[in-house]
Amino acid sequence: MIIDRLYQLANERGPICIGLDTKLDFIPDYLAKNKTLDLNEKIFKFNKAIIDCTYDLAACYKIQIAFYEAQGVQGIIAYQNTLSYIRSKENIVIADIKRGDIFSTAEQYAKAHFSGDFEADFLTVNPYMGIDAIQPYFPYLDTGQKGLFVLVKTSNPSSKDFQELICENKPLYLHIAKKIEEWGEKYIGKSGYSAIGSVIGLTYPEEFSEVKKVARHTFYLIPGYGAQGGIGKDLAKIFKKEFNGIVNSSRGIIAAHKGIDETESFVNITRKKVIEMKQDIDQWQ
Repeated sequence: MIIDRLYQLANERGPICIGLDTKLDFIPDYLAKNKTLDLNEKIFKFNKAIIDCTYDLAACYKIQIAFYEAQGVQGIIAYQNTLSYIRSKENIVIADIKRGDIFSTAEQYAKAHFSGDFEADFLTVNPYMGIDAIQPYFPYLDTGQKGLFVLVKTSNPSSKDFQELICENKPLYLHIAKKIEEWGEKYIGKSGYSAIGSVIGLTYPEEFSEVKKVARHTFYLIPGYGAQGGIGKDLAKIFKKEFNGIVNSSRGIIAAHKGIDETESFVNITRKKVIEMKQDIDQWQ
């Protein structure tokens, strides 16, 4: 099952998820100023360089589709090429699309992102509309080769506006976490974790600990590290024994070279940042 592959890679290489949330401002000058390349080529070559220099350190990569949609057709070509390249190297890619819509629409989202030109291994989805918005993805999970990460407690400051509302004496995010655990019972792999995971921000370690009490078979996608303030010590507060999650860092890694190295050797800084992240997490485990 895909969740067992992810669990294994996280244990072998470290629980690092590199977010390829590529903005044009992040592309080093040697590529950005190359007049012989189309925009999609510049974006893809930048992403490829990062992938190639971190492949042995990363459990997976996450691609936030909005950064590519914002560049129009050229951006979408780069998105598709990046997805295909990661999967061709037999690594795992999460398409961060955060879809959440009625059944008939969700069916088309599932088809679009679990097959064809934009095929990914995991998708992020929004549970706000209930099981109707999640169930169309299940046939793909039935193959054992696909998985979901469902939003529970996100790292943005205003997440409390809804996610912390008290319902039946518990915050809403705990109800969502418990429901995800129920949805995932059918998809538990040999690792003991389900192919339906949760997204919980590292910026809320206390809330995260509460979620873990009601979701014992859930694997986690954890944003909020680095540029958003999360550090390895925060993870130690949450994961006492077994580390069942992957920690995402995006601009803290892929933009680390800006203002320092705008040549092809920028990847040395990228790799160094990933190693530092791994060391920061490992020291607390």
